[in-house]
Amino acid sequence: MPQTKRTPAGEVLSSLIPDLFRLNSLLFTSGDRLVAGLGLTSARWQILGAIVAAKRAQPVAWLARDLGAARQNVQRIVNDLERDGLVAFETNPHHRRAQLVVLTGNGQQAFEAAMRLQLPWVNGLADGLSIKDIETVSRIVSTLRGRLERGEEPDARA
Repeated sequence: MPQTKRTPAGEVLSSLIPDLFRLNSLLFTSGDRLVAGLGLTSARWQILGAIVAAKRAQPVAWLARDLGAARQNVQRIVNDLERDGLVAFETNPHHRRAQLVVLTGNGQQAFEAAMRLQLPWVNGLADGLSIKDIETVSRIVSTLRGRLERGEEPDARA
């Protein structure tokens, strides 16, 4: 039998979701302003960060998976980064067509410069927030993300 009303937790989460959408938009807008002087956007910075975090060269499809983004969107941005000399493509010994994406020296410098700009910005955002509260939000977001990534979302028709 279908549920006819939200649970108390479902009600609170439902009211939080629009705030999360808005926060995501504001983070991208603020990030764009922060790194504009470096010739970056938040999306470019995010992809450079994914390359750094990967610890080894990966194809675009793997970067997209790690970011939870569409491969085509990541490919377009990686192509722009390559055109601007921030990344390069290398032969993938495991797959003839899926080249590996690597940072160039200029890409590494741009990423490091963005992170230097991010330091006072993120410290300012965190000012007045308790570490415990931030850790709690992080756990909740990670749990929700994991459920969605694993396809554990309940059937909306139930």
